[in-house]
Amino acid sequence: MSVGGLLSIVLAAPAFASSEAVLFSFGSGKDAKYPEAGLINIGGTLYGTTSAGGAHNLGTVFKITRGVETVLHSFAGGKDGASPQAGLVELFGALYGTTYKGGANGDGTIFRITPAGVETVMHAFGSAKDGNYPEAGMIDVGGALYGTTSAGGTHNLGTVFKITRGVETVLHSFGNAKDGQLPRAGLVNVGGTLYGTTYSGGAHNSGVVFKVTPAGVETVLHAFADGRDGAAPSAGLINVGGMLFGTTYGGGAHGNGTVFKITPAGVEKVLHAFGSANDGKYPAASLIDFGGTLYGTTVYGGTIGLGTAFKITPAGAETVLHSFGGGTDGFTPAGNLIGVGKTLCGATDDGGTHSDGTVFKITP
Repeated sequence: MSVGGLLSIVLAAPAFASSEAVLFSFGSGKDAKYPEAGLINIGGTLYGTTSAGGAHNLGTVFKITRGVETVLHSFAGGKDGASPQAGLVELFGALYGTTYKGGANGDGTIFRITPAGVETVMHAFGSAKDGNYPEAGMIDVGGALYGTTSAGGTHNLGTVFKITRGVETVLHSFGNAKDGQLPRAGLVNVGGTLYGTTYSGGAHNSGVVFKVTPAGVETVLHAFADGRDGAAPSAGLINVGGMLFGTTYGGGAHGNGTVFKITPAGVEKVLHAFGSANDGKYPAASLIDFGGTLYGTTVYGGTIGLGTAFKITPAGAETVLHSFGGGTDGFTPAGNLIGVGKTLCGATDDGGTHSDGTVFKITP
């Protein structure tokens, strides 16, 4: 059945217990393979990236409309970029994203692609003290795009950058003293200040929450301590009513990651520690606020150990909505969920009919 058909059923159906269904399985022929990021919804069409597959097996940009998947661009390596690990952002009618590798210096790119599939490299990372290897998507703030690189910069420990009209500027290079290191996630804009996380660095070398002004002044708000506090955040933050929510990939009471909240002033509290019984383990994606409840995914854990989709209230009550089972079901969801009507859509980077990943929907 088509994506449109399935979504129409979801919109018409009454609210029952949560259910999951695969909308598309990647991997046939020169199709896309291994989606590692979340999707975006533009007018009922889902757009995303895969880190492999395509004509050159170096990744793709794809769209899915009513169950029909189309590869818009196959990355070819070289100056074109290769292996995108991040999702897309829409700006002025075009889509923008990053590739982890490739480009003129081999250290990744920022690219632009039209809905018709015309791709242009806007910036190649790696020259001088520029950033290297962007793992996260970008955000639009007033027509400029802001993002992070997981390496490069003055200390080769990652950067925050902005790009405006094709001109890229490094706002902050991580690595000084007890600063964060190796940001793997994107940013969130709260009142003109950018907030984000780093995977390592900080006072305990377990990652930090930071803020940076548009002028590039960076402040560490919280350094994770690798205990019940959480450790190694791989995902970005979301803003819900002035409070920031996020996940850590490790740490917590069971060592399998956490959901936390933090005020813009830096007061942090763990809401949930993953890993008990058939709970999820190792969340790598950002959360989503969907009707006042937070939703997310874990890469592992659940009934079979191959990942989960979960919900959690702002007060910290967590429920597993679906345990991925491998096979045609897909497994190891690493990207965030998005809301489409009354349902949630996401991707798994493995499993499915061809074992190359899936796009799925969940009815909460």
